Amino acid sequence: MSTVEVSDRDFALTVPVLVIGAGAAGLVAALSAHEAGAEVLVLERDSLPRGSTALSAGLVPAAGTRWQREAGIEDAPAGFAADIMAKAHDEPDPALIATVTGAVGPALEWLGEAHGLPFSVVDNFRYPGHSAYRMHGLPSRSGEELIDRLRQAAEAAGIDMICDAHVTTLVAAPDGRVRGVVAGRPDGTAEEIGCETLILACNGYGGNRALVARHIPELADALYFGHPGNQGDALLWGEALGATVRDLSGHQGHGSVAHPAGILLTWATVMEGGFQVNASGERFSNEATGYSEQAARVLEQQDGVAWTIFDARIADIAGQFEDYRNAVAAGAVVEGDTVAALAEAAHLPPDALERTAAAVDAAKRGERADTFGRAFAGVAPLAAPFRAVRVTGALFHTQGGLVVDGDAHVTRADGTLLPNLYAAGGAACGVSGRSAAGYLSGNGLLTAVALGRLAGLAAARQARA
Repeated sequence: MSTVEVSDRDFALTVPVLVIGAGAAGLVAALSAHEAGAEVLVLERDSLPRGSTALSAGLVPAAGTRWQREAGIEDAPAGFAADIMAKAHDEPDPALIATVTGAVGPALEWLGEAHGLPFSVVDNFRYPGHSAYRMHGLPSRSGEELIDRLRQAAEAAGIDMICDAHVTTLVAAPDGRVRGVVAGRPDGTAEEIGCETLILACNGYGGNRALVARHIPELADALYFGHPGNQGDALLWGEALGATVRDLSGHQGHGSVAHPAGILLTWATVMEGGFQVNASGERFSNEATGYSEQAARVLEQQDGVAWTIFDARIADIAGQFEDYRNAVAAGAVVEGDTVAALAEAAHLPPDALERTAAAVDAAKRGERADTFGRAFAGVAPLAAPFRAVRVTGALFHTQGGLVVDGDAHVTRADGTLLPNLYAAGGAACGVSGRSAAGYLSGNGLLTAVALGRLAGLAAARQARA
């Protein structure tokens, strides 16, 4: 149970910058504060840093980077900001969007130059809503590699980290200044640690069924594909301290988790010309609007499942992602030399799937308008051999949270700042607005990296002042 204790409790140990959470946001914040000359301690509830980052594809969107320039891609933060605002129907705070789109590119270049993270741009397919190739990933295109390399960078920098430390209580002064925390340990003991500044990097509330049911009722019973430790601690602590909260119904869903294997299937399978059908072999939506809003659409189908249909060409593109290779190894990808054979392998009605595939091909050739309004013109028809994966919809992480300023400093409802509290990643209100449809691919790691960088630098400045 997350609580705030208002007291003058003494602490035997006080650190200048304390970070709760060792996902991408927390580790970027810790590396930034350390670089700025502050002593940092990171507390992580798990035995090894993982978080939701490890469950993601590890792709960070950024505009105007050196990797884009090297690939001949013209892009700028202003264009990125416009894409975010368009996807979220002008709901997010424009100032926050400008802040994170301006900060994330330099943050990635810093991680590459100072800590050796070998980013490159995904330039063979474009994610929904992005007007340029701007997804940056590591060689395996996996979140596991991203979190492992960030952890290694923190260890190489000599940053102190205590794992198996579950923070349950924030200790605060009457004016809202956080004085320290209490963290439970596996043996039943507790660590009491004071701090001059505190960075909340413990994500959102996706793992808290009660909060999901309250704020995102349409996904109350959905598969949760985030970290179970995301219990809303930052949200609850912030509210208790008088922080402003915003867009709590905002979230990232995903309509393509291989089922029952539980492996994320890259949306390249759809964006490169694939489509989804239900158990009747029929399409049910415009899949290209975005994978986040597709989660609820898939869950509306019989048994909450669908099939993603694609071909060998698309499978080759998907093969750059470790998750897809894992899905193949797990037997989640079925094949067929004809559409009818694929239907048999997937236990779908052959006649219906053939009709659906023919209609999609006709739309791609420009012979008919797509029933669901998808722009198929110019997209290559699927060709044998064909592929299919049984998928379900899932909740990945929440996007609403604590409102922060341009330094990731948590604000109160009256516009003043909580004295020494910062938030990054899923703990902070993101840039996706109030619904799944507002989520632009990569928004989660965007605010993890950008706000993590800003929070670490600002907290270090305050701690040194």
